[in-house]
Amino acid sequence: MSEAIERLEPGRIVAATHNGGKVRELKALLEPKGFEVVSAGELGLDEPAETEQTFTGNALIKAHAAATASGLPALSDDSGLEVFAIGGMPGVHSAVWAGEPRDFGRAMEKVREAMEDVGATDPAARFVCALALAWPDGRSMVFEGEVRGQIVFPPRGDRGFGYDPMFVADGECETFGEMDPDRKHGMSHRADAFRKLTAALFEPRD
Repeated sequence: MSEAIERLEPGRIVAATHNGGKVRELKALLEPKGFEVVSAGELGLDEPAETEQTFTGNALIKAHAAATASGLPALSDDSGLEVFAIGGMPGVHSAVWAGEPRDFGRAMEKVREAMEDVGATDPAARFVCALALAWPDGRSMVFEGEVRGQIVFPPRGDRGFGYDPMFVADGECETFGEMDPDRKHGMSHRADAFRKLTAALFEPRD
């Protein structure tokens, strides 16, 4: 994989997502490294079907599709919320729970209902992120991150996206929906995965 590492130079890279919130977070992570981030939506790329049952599998589908279609390196994020009391749901189906058009207010209510249905008393949960980096020639790398915390009801805040208003990270009082975005970016599951990507791709090696 060292050859792939050597060839990831600052330049144009595709954020392989049509989710505006994810694009903003990926730009915040990549632009300081010297990358020009263009989204799959801006390029008019189709959204591939996410047919895998893991975050890593779906991230790879999206990254390879964007890299092949654009001829550029592509970074894809597949992420979601896992609530332990309901078997890790919504998990890879986090976006599906929001329906079309996406209504995460309803999705958060479905989480509450599912927890009530099983009589859940433990609010423990985690956000999971798989970042897949793919090149047009088919090579790829994957980095996984997480942030643990708990579910709160009712949801609070409108500064994040998705399930952010119902998630409080361990050691914090504010939900991700209430938290200053820069502070959230520093502790999120996406930031955890990106730290691993940075260590592999950008930090000097002995």
